[in-house]
Amino acid sequence: MNVFACGQEVAEAAYRNLPKSSWDYINGAAGSETTMRRNRYALDSYAFLPRVLRDVSRIDCTAEVLGHKLRMPVFLAPMGSMQLMHAEGALAAGRAAGRFGTMQMLSSVARHTLEQVAAGNPGPKTYQLYIRGDMEWIGRHLDRARAAGYAALVMTVDSAYYGIRDRNLLNRFERPSARNKDEDREFQTAVTWDDMARIKKAWGGPMILKGIATAADARLAVAHGIEVVYVSNHGGRELDHGRGTTDMLPEIVEAVDHRAEVWIDGGFVRGTDVVKALCLGARAVGIGRLQAWALAAGGETALLGVLEHLEVELRNAMGLLGVTRIADLGKEYLTRVEPLGPWHEHSSFRHLGPEPLR
Repeated sequence: MNVFACGQEVAEAAYRNLPKSSWDYINGAAGSETTMRRNRYALDSYAFLPRVLRDVSRIDCTAEVLGHKLRMPVFLAPMGSMQLMHAEGALAAGRAAGRFGTMQMLSSVARHTLEQVAAGNPGPKTYQLYIRGDMEWIGRHLDRARAAGYAALVMTVDSAYYGIRDRNLLNRFERPSARNKDEDREFQTAVTWDDMARIKKAWGGPMILKGIATAADARLAVAHGIEVVYVSNHGGRELDHGRGTTDMLPEIVEAVDHRAEVWIDGGFVRGTDVVKALCLGARAVGIGRLQAWALAAGGETALLGVLEHLEVELRNAMGLLGVTRIADLGKEYLTRVEPLGPWHEHSSFRHLGPEPLR
């Protein structure tokens, strides 16, 4: 039984359970946090155009993503310092994804190893690798991920430099991965499209580029045979004053032109958010901060409950739009509007401010 009535209660519980430094780490973003706020603004800039008098007595929320059938087109986005949210971190996230029936994307800087996480999650999962070494170093990680059964390799391409995050600086906070012996970013800063081609050849399977923000780079990705173009701005945590991901999405979908799947993240916390992205052409939507709040609120059980909530909200929104299948969602169900403010990491929960009360 889900102990949380809605997403707001999950966020409130997370706030109570976490020290300020950890709360600010997961909720903060780069600089003025403009990019993060634009993620929410972009989602709020669309309103629905529902159709009525259609038979919506049976609604199918399932979707096929990279050849895997998921219970709904929502996956767990990669997050590094998951142990700050819950002692079992990525292990708990993997078990929740497996129990629910969706995809987990594991970060290479998570505390638990890719083998440990794979052992607890028999479902489809992908491995996100930060480059902290040469091709020999990369090859060892690819071999491990392949042996552990990861379905695709994820390369994050928008993090050549670590974002300057004021909340972390004000808290004198040092992220755990910064103390890791593999935290050598000089390799990440030198990566090029040619390197991606070599890594893709070495991997030999589906590859996802996470952090695509322009149509130009989306076209380059498909020209290099990339199977998934992942639209993301790292939750606003790297480059300040970027665009919201939902604003990027239509032009990137057009540039890809069905030659690859398009995934997205960036401020998605409700089923209605997911529907908007699907209408604009995304194949799947990642949840990051919502995943972290759930883990902090109650570990695996709370995250499973959050996924169940999202499924209920997704089905409800589809039914009220007059749509019974994910594949039938399209631009005809959306219109641009002037969004209502304010915009911050909790603004989709009407009864929470930028900082909920303890």
